[in-house]
Amino acid sequence: MIYFFLADGFEEVEAICPLDLLRRAGLEVKTVGIGKREIVGAHGIEIRADMLDSEYCDSAPELIFLPGGMPGTLNLLASDVVKSAVLTAHKNNAYIAAICAAPMILGELGLLQGKEAICYPGFEDKLRGAYLSDKRTVADGKILTAAGMGVALDFGLLIVSILKGEDKAKELRSAVIAD
Repeated sequence: MIYFFLADGFEEVEAICPLDLLRRAGLEVKTVGIGKREIVGAHGIEIRADMLDSEYCDSAPELIFLPGGMPGTLNLLASDVVKSAVLTAHKNNAYIAAICAAPMILGELGLLQGKEAICYPGFEDKLRGAYLSDKRTVADGKILTAAGMGVALDFGLLIVSILKGEDKAKELRSAVIAD
């Protein structure tokens, strides 16, 4: 199972675009609301989460997804459930995806040591131990990071290519982008 953790103040596009792509790819995804089911994004868009953080108990997720946005990233970082889920996923060799400011959570938890990573400009000092990338999306082992809202589509397609294969990602890209 894939889990998207959502906290008040999350960047809507960074969550919804990859979430939509993963579901289109046939992946099983649940959204997890931090502290409540109705989560309000940074720009006032309200999302009803599939489950509460108090209901989260998966010790072997396929992927944990952390959207950025402010104060959403700080609200995720303040959540013991999120920190525990991320650390458990890392321990069990699951994928962890973070976009925009959210890679700072991985830095704070010490998961970026020796990893190539990217984040929204201005948060680089929070990526403790990482090799800062100039790419828009980065996959370094099981750690996936992206620069921000402008690459949400690319990030979602990267995740699809990793979990479902390059052909599925190309198929989805063709379906959502008129070239």
